[in-house]
Amino acid sequence: MRRLADPRVLLVLALVAYPLIRPYDAYPQVVLLMAFLLATQAVGWNIISGYAGYVSLGHSVFLGLGSYTAGIVGARTGLNPFLLAPLGGLVAVGAAVLAGSVVLRTRGHPFVIITIALLLSTQVIATNWDALTNGSDGITLALPTWSRDILNLPFYFAFLLLMLASIGFSAWIRRTKFGTGLVAIREDEGKAAAIGVDTTRYKIAAYGASVFVSGMAGAVYAYFLTFLNPIGAFSILGSVTIVLAALVGGRGTLWGPVIGAFVVQIASELATVYGGGTQSRVLVFGLALVLVVLFLPAGLLPTVEAWWRRRHPQEVTYTDHAGALAKRQLTVRAPAPERPAGPLLEVRGATKRFGGLVAVDGADLRVDAGSITALIGPNGSGKTTLFNLVTGAMRADAGEVWFDGRRIDRLPPWRRGHAGLGRTFQVTRLFKAMTVLENVVAPMPDARWRSMLAGAVSGHEAERARELLAFVGLERFADQPAGALSYGQQKLVELAQVLMMEPKLVLLDEPAGGVNPGLVARLAEIVRDLNSQGVTFLVVEHNIPLVLDLCDPVVVFERGRPIAEGPPSVIRTDPVVLDAYLGHDWSDHEAVPR
Repeated sequence: MRRLADPRVLLVLALVAYPLIRPYDAYPQVVLLMAFLLATQAVGWNIISGYAGYVSLGHSVFLGLGSYTAGIVGARTGLNPFLLAPLGGLVAVGAAVLAGSVVLRTRGHPFVIITIALLLSTQVIATNWDALTNGSDGITLALPTWSRDILNLPFYFAFLLLMLASIGFSAWIRRTKFGTGLVAIREDEGKAAAIGVDTTRYKIAAYGASVFVSGMAGAVYAYFLTFLNPIGAFSILGSVTIVLAALVGGRGTLWGPVIGAFVVQIASELATVYGGGTQSRVLVFGLALVLVVLFLPAGLLPTVEAWWRRRHPQEVTYTDHAGALAKRQLTVRAPAPERPAGPLLEVRGATKRFGGLVAVDGADLRVDAGSITALIGPNGSGKTTLFNLVTGAMRADAGEVWFDGRRIDRLPPWRRGHAGLGRTFQVTRLFKAMTVLENVVAPMPDARWRSMLAGAVSGHEAERARELLAFVGLERFADQPAGALSYGQQKLVELAQVLMMEPKLVLLDEPAGGVNPGLVARLAEIVRDLNSQGVTFLVVEHNIPLVLDLCDPVVVFERGRPIAEGPPSVIRTDPVVLDAYLGHDWSDHEAVPR
């Protein structure tokens, strides 16, 4: 009964009942079914452009491909276009995957321009390929066979069903690790790759998923129109309308594109009827785009939600001291309990230049399995750059990187993550638009499709994420936005995020930087606990007492290469290290308590 009382369910029931109660109101039915069609396209567009952040201005090309598929096959075989709808969807997906493997190599303005070019070039092909498409003369389909007494009822319910299917499909995607991966790409594509998200696969899959229902809708739309021509099927105005609907309602949300579609479609009809025709509709669309960008950049739904949160704030306590973090035990599953002694990571002659600046200069580094190795040195000595070379964020100009007996410097970042290489960042790079739980569940420990389609906010993956949050003491913040946490808490969430990948080696880039001393002590406990279970660490840190207490061995970097290496007792008195980094007046500070 509670579900039946849901406003969304009541609205759907009202839309189903309306044409049955008023079966002869033809014009309102057409307005609504066109709103359903626009909502279907906007929800699909939202998968690639709202979730993943790749804005397409040529998305109506896939509606046209679905229409032409049904039109061509239907005209030559006599099959009912309703039966050809799945074929239209498959053709649209095939075209999207083929095009996406090329166009998704770009981002930002180039991607937008290429999608427009894709739409216009398809229009040109359809115009000039007379043998297949009948050129500019178009294709005429057979009229519907049902009685005129029921008017457009079959089309009405077909488009309503397609809209509901697209909403359900989009909601399912958003609840999976595939969905969290897409949002991660939108927020920070480099960080997404670092946590094992195969960004290439995700983007191409999202592009294909965003057009399947639209391609099916194109087949039904062709039957509704009974006539197709290239100009109408591949219209740039259609793409602009899709984008406008998503922007008005709220890009990146589930229901925003639906709300926006109804607003835009009704406004379009009003402009056409009362404003003097199609030209006035174009003017309305242009003005609406300007107004949305200036005054509602987030869209209607996010703006209303933000207003509601301001009026009804949730009380959340933020603390940044060790007493608020209850220590939990965690069993790390991936690393083997015993492994042969030897190097887990080897960097051989790595070099990285930025113009005339040599950031890493023929550096060698060895990290033994089971160790907590420190990498220290002055700012600008190349430590973080070396991390970037190891994880694949940058490509080395020379040298090799070997991990767990395998050369990895030619692998993309996500494959290095799947091999067991995890990394935190000097300045935390959480996905601020996600909740803490979604941040922790986003990483991908492997490349299996089954893992990619696993549930993100429920099921086994979510249970593991909550276990990791409990381990770092932040389970009670699971449903809070990641950006609302303190800086130290974000550091701990980022560590939990890396642990979700079940890493063999974790690279910690200044984990204590800007963090309350109480949390630094807790962080040291966590590192020791994980290390006792077989996780190896490479730590870049300027907190020398922490380094000397926690790490062994210690490697000192200066001018892009190591200048000293050894146990803390040797490094703290090495004259070369004192000259280059610590200074001769450096005294042995009190170590971080165990």
